Parts: sequence; structure tokens; C-alpha cells
Amino acid sequence: MAELKHLIDVWTGYAQGLAGSIGALAFVCAFIWKMVAIDTRSVTEAKRWIGRIVFGTIGVELAGVLVRVLTDSVSR
Repeated sequence: MAELKHLIDVWTGYAQGLAGSIGALAFVCAFIWKMVAIDTRSVTEAKRWIGRIVFGTIGVELAGVLVRVLTDSVSR
């Protein structure tokens, strides 16, 4: 059971790192888009994307915490 828990922890860490990296890149791109946009509709859309990216990144972190809680409860 310890090996399975370790495997889940490792892969969860990889997934969180990948999602965090992609999220950071997407956030930077959306922020630049917001800064250089001339049209107010584009600025509004960029703000929406920034909100989605932040919400998604927080969701990934919460999912990682949930996985840790569930694996800790099974191993006891």
C-alpha cells in the first residue's frame, strides 16, 4: 500500500507542476493581451481569461490536497 501511495503522490506532484507551469504561461499571455489590447471588448475578454486561469489553478491545488487527504485516510 505504501508503494501505491508513493506512486500517487509522485504523479500528483507532476500533474500539479505541469498545470502550474501551463497556468503561469497562460496567465502571462492573458496579462500581456490585456495590456496591449485596444478594443474594450478584448480587454474584458482578457480579464475573463485571467479569472478562469486563476480559478483553474486554484482548482488543481485543491484537487492535489484532496488526493493527499484521501490517500492518507486509506493507508490508516
